[in-house]
Amino acid sequence: MYEIRTEIEIDATPEQVWSILINFIDYPQWNPFVRSITGIAKMGEQLTVLVQPTGAKAMTFRPKVLNASPNHEFRWLGHFLLPGIFDGEHYFIIEAISSERVRFIHSEKFTGLLVKLFKSSLETATKQGFIAMNEALKLKVEKS
Repeated sequence: MYEIRTEIEIDATPEQVWSILINFIDYPQWNPFVRSITGIAKMGEQLTVLVQPTGAKAMTFRPKVLNASPNHEFRWLGHFLLPGIFDGEHYFIIEAISSERVRFIHSEKFTGLLVKLFKSSLETATKQGFIAMNEALKLKVEKS
């Protein structure tokens, strides 16, 4: 297993962050990493997600929503080709620090036969994509 974990503090309420996070229609306008999501943020639903780290090829996958707890957590599980080859459990957690400040945790746990092969690009391009998304989310939420 390999995990990428990033976080950022945002001057906003959990509700404000959640409303931007699940407003998939606006992703192309502000999100530099997750370029689009179609589907519903509801447990058991299948999404279509397009990610494109800076300088890398875009990748589309169809993960299943594992958790969509409003104002707290959004989590999905995706697979490359078949389960067990290259799986990613991607999650976003919103933790209240105070009444007007949150910690946004953006992470993914990678498992499967090909993880070692892709570890280098995960450590660079993918992690940078997470950080870029976090910073863009902070900017969008704090301007709203």
